[in-house]
Amino acid sequence: MRVSPLAAGMLAVATACAASFSFASSHREAPFITTSPKADGTDFYMFRSYEAGRSDYVTLIANYLPLQDGYGGPNYFKLDPNALYEIHLDNNGDAKEDLTFQFRFNNTLANAGKGVELPIGSKSVAIPLTQAGAVSRVSDPNLNVAETYSVSIVRGDRRKGTVQAVTKDGGAATFEKPVDYIGVKTLGDDAAYASYAGKHIHSVKIPGCPSGKDSGRVFVGQRQEGFAVNLGPIFDLVNATAAQVTNPQLINAFAANSIQGKNVTSLAIEVHKDCLTAGSETVIGGWTTASLRQARLLSGAPASGHQTSDKNGGAWTQVSRLGHPLVNEVVIGLRDKDKFNASKPSGDGQFLDYVTNPTLPALLGLVLANNAAGLAPTNLPRTDLATVFLTGITGVNKPATVTASEMLRLNTAIAPVAFADQNRLGVAGEVLRVGGLANLSQAKDLAGFPNGRRPKDDVVDIALVAMLGGLCVINGDNDGLKLNSIPGVAGVTSACKPSSVPLGATSAAVHDGVDQAVVPFLPGFPYLNTPNPGSR
Repeated sequence: MRVSPLAAGMLAVATACAASFSFASSHREAPFITTSPKADGTDFYMFRSYEAGRSDYVTLIANYLPLQDGYGGPNYFKLDPNALYEIHLDNNGDAKEDLTFQFRFNNTLANAGKGVELPIGSKSVAIPLTQAGAVSRVSDPNLNVAETYSVSIVRGDRRKGTVQAVTKDGGAATFEKPVDYIGVKTLGDDAAYASYAGKHIHSVKIPGCPSGKDSGRVFVGQRQEGFAVNLGPIFDLVNATAAQVTNPQLINAFAANSIQGKNVTSLAIEVHKDCLTAGSETVIGGWTTASLRQARLLSGAPASGHQTSDKNGGAWTQVSRLGHPLVNEVVIGLRDKDKFNASKPSGDGQFLDYVTNPTLPALLGLVLANNAAGLAPTNLPRTDLATVFLTGITGVNKPATVTASEMLRLNTAIAPVAFADQNRLGVAGEVLRVGGLANLSQAKDLAGFPNGRRPKDDVVDIALVAMLGGLCVINGDNDGLKLNSIPGVAGVTSACKPSSVPLGATSAAVHDGVDQAVVPFLPGFPYLNTPNPGSR
C-alpha cells in the first residue's frame, strides 16, 4: 500500500510512536510475569491449517518463554514442571471454556537421576552440561536431561470438567520434546536440526472427537521467534526517523532491530475442526493461559537432582493470559495488567472502559502534536474496537450468540488460503484490496486476523489501523461492518464512520516499518521456523 509522501511521513512517525507503547506481542507485558518468564505466554496463533492435505484441521500454537538467546546454556530453556500450560476453546459464545488442552512438563536427569557421569581417576563424576556428545535422535543417550510432557483434553470447566489423556497412535501418553538448538556441533546445521526436531512431531489420538476425526499432531519445542517488530529503536523513545520507517531498503533490518535473532518455545497441536465445534456454530474462540501453584517453599539445602530448590503446592493460580495479540500491552492500563493476566473472559466487563475509551490514540496525539485529540477517533465509546476484540465481526467471525469477552475468534467454515496468497493485513487488507465492502464477494482471503491469526498476519499493522480508526473508514456511513454497536451489550453505540477519523483514509495505510510477510516460516506443521543455534 502507498500513500502520499506527506502522509507517509506523518504516518511513519505516528506508527513508530504507537509501537513505543507496546510491542513484542505479549513478551514481558505485565509486572508480575517479568519475574516468571517460563510462564510468560507470548503469542497465540489459531488458524485453519494451510499445509497441503490438512485443510480440515485447525492449528493452535501457544508460545512461551520470550526472547531466548540461542547461546543461553548450559541449561537453555526448559519449560517449568511446576507450571500448567493451557489452550482454552469456547465453542458456543458464552465466554467460558468448553475444551481445554493442558500441557505438563517433566525434566529428568539421565542415569537414574544421577546424570551422565565420566570416569575421572577412580571416581564417576557428573558432567556440567546438557549434552555429553552429538545429538541426533529422540531420547538420544548423549542427552543429560530428558525433556518430556503430557497432554490432556478437558471438556467443560478447566478444573472440574472431564479429563482424558491425549495419546500417541500407539497408546503411549508421554511425549518427547527436542532439546533446544544448542549449536551446530551438537545438533548439526539447520537442516539436520530440522530433521531432528521433526522426529518429535507426534501423531496423536484425541479422545471424545467424532468417529474418524480423532487424529491430530502435537509438537513442543524451540522455534525461531516469528513476531516482527523493531524493538531497539522503538523502546529507545522511538529512535527512528520517518525515512527509516518508510524506506523499503531499511524495512526488516532484523540483525539490528528486530527479534528474529531470538527463539521462543512453542506448544503446537493440530486438531480436526469438527472436534472443536459444537452443533451448528462454526466459530470458536481461543485463548492461552499459564498457571503456577499458590505456594512455593525454597530450600536452603536442595537435594541432588534437577530443579530441586523449590517445593510447590496449593491450587493452580493463573498468571498469564493471551487471546488477541497486543491487548494487555496497548489497551489495558498498567495498574490492571496483572489483574488481566489473572482474569477469565467471563469477567471482562471490568475492563470494558479500556476498550471503549482507549488511551493509546490520545497518547499518540500528545507525543506528536501536544494534542491528545490530534489523532484520536471521535466515535466514543469505541464500538469498533469492542466489536473486533470482544465479539467478532458480523458475517466474519461473530458467533450466533455471543457474550462480550476478549479472545481470538476463528470461523472454521472459512477455508484456508495458501501462504503465498494470504493477505498480510488480514480481513481489513482484503476489503481494501477489492475496493471496499461492496466488492467483498471478490475477496479471496478472509481467513486472516482478526479471524483467527496466522504466522504471516501483520498484527501490529492491523492493530494500529484499528486503533487509529481505519475500520471506521472501511465501515462507511452506512455501518457496513456493523461496528456502530456492540453485540450483546445494550445501550452502547457510536458513529463509527469516516468523518470520525482525524487521519481519514490514510489511517488504513499505517505501518511500523517491519513487514511480517517476509519473516521465514515452514510450509507446514508446526509452521514456525527452525530456531537459531547457540553457536551462530
